[in-house]
Amino acid sequence: MEGSTGPESPDQVPAGPPPDRLSPAVIERLTAAAAILRKAEKPVRVLRAVAWGPDVAQRFFAAKAKELPQVSYTPLDAAPVHEALGAARALIDGDGPVQAWLHRCTNVIGVAADMLAGIGTKQFHIQSVNLYGSPQADLLQCDVRPLDLARMLDYVLGSFLNPNLDINLDAKDTRTSTAQELATRMGSVLGRHFGESAPKIEIVDHLSSNALAGARYIRIRKDAVFSDRDLSQLVQHEAFVHIATSLNGAAQTHFPFLAAGHPGTTRTQEGLAVFAELISGAMDPSRMLRLADRVLAIQMSMDGADFLELYRFFGDRTHDEFSAFENARRIVRGGLVEGGGPFTKDSVYLEGLVRVHNFLRIAVQETRVDTIRLLFAGKMDIEDMPAITTLAAHGLCVFPQFLPPWARDLRFLVSYIAYSAFLNRMNLDRVRDHYRDLLARCAPPVTGQANGPPKAGPAAGV
Repeated sequence: MEGSTGPESPDQVPAGPPPDRLSPAVIERLTAAAAILRKAEKPVRVLRAVAWGPDVAQRFFAAKAKELPQVSYTPLDAAPVHEALGAARALIDGDGPVQAWLHRCTNVIGVAADMLAGIGTKQFHIQSVNLYGSPQADLLQCDVRPLDLARMLDYVLGSFLNPNLDINLDAKDTRTSTAQELATRMGSVLGRHFGESAPKIEIVDHLSSNALAGARYIRIRKDAVFSDRDLSQLVQHEAFVHIATSLNGAAQTHFPFLAAGHPGTTRTQEGLAVFAELISGAMDPSRMLRLADRVLAIQMSMDGADFLELYRFFGDRTHDEFSAFENARRIVRGGLVEGGGPFTKDSVYLEGLVRVHNFLRIAVQETRVDTIRLLFAGKMDIEDMPAITTLAAHGLCVFPQFLPPWARDLRFLVSYIAYSAFLNRMNLDRVRDHYRDLLARCAPPVTGQANGPPKAGPAAGV
């Protein structure tokens, strides 16, 4: 193309350093190590171990929400896990990117096993911070933290949810669909996207949240009600990312370990899922604020707030006692209900979003959009990409079959990021001062116009 200074298409990749050469003998040892890791991580089921039974909520509300919940856990015997990890380490020789990836996974699984061995104690929290970070985690040494983002979102978006203002953007998002209606509509969407591999949709009587996704299923609570926005968020987040990476990982015959959603992959997987909501238009202020509130609540708990204080905090935000209980439960599950030892997993949603967004920005600028699609080849962390590209170069990692629409057709993402990269070079303080002065001279909004069109359009991306 005349005048072009870069690749002619997003898929054209510039020449880079040759991939790390793996001999057949090394490949055999590494695949054997990965197979051991796949078995070793299976009993380390974090969310299953920290789950609360429905009886906990029943007792809590029977006590008029005035007593700390009483929860018992079954600690994991970590010894067999560490024994298996030792056998895997013995097979991981060399210092290439694939070896570094497997060593990281080995260490993460070991820490997760130790975390579940200390479930219900302060040790659980300490290992949780080691695995998932905390609201105070530094984001790539950029002097910003998830807590900073949470506070900014709370300040900026909170005003849009004030029912006394004419800018309540969530006014149109009413919940009218039953669980069965949602299941029917979702089944149609997932059938078109996944074909015969579409996850099974189950309606259940008891569930800790409105909906929950596994590797090959989506469960919906029978008495829950949903909006079009809920449908779009569930499809983009749970199906197009979490279920897709599970299915794509299971298709990796050489390294089926890529189907393992261990804690070392959580930050990127959740960040990718939240980014999917954003880029598809499924995100809304309420959803973003829920993510921010979780980070704020984790910090509160780390500072000593107990379950009752967290319950009141979420009650003020949601005005719904069931939602308040479930949100507070997410923060302290597995840790200390009396405060000082939360489960920090929910801080990764915002941290992961920032990391994923920044990675995508640089991948586009460096014309390495091949790595964007490889993010969906299985459960992985962004930092594993050198290993994944090495495996792909050796034919040991196949291209992902299931991609969300925005990752299959990258034209919008590439265009958006190419444009936004220029905006990042502008002095935001000067821009802010200019337009603040401009807006200060504007007449007040016309009543009834701030919410935009009276009717919401179809669910984004669905």
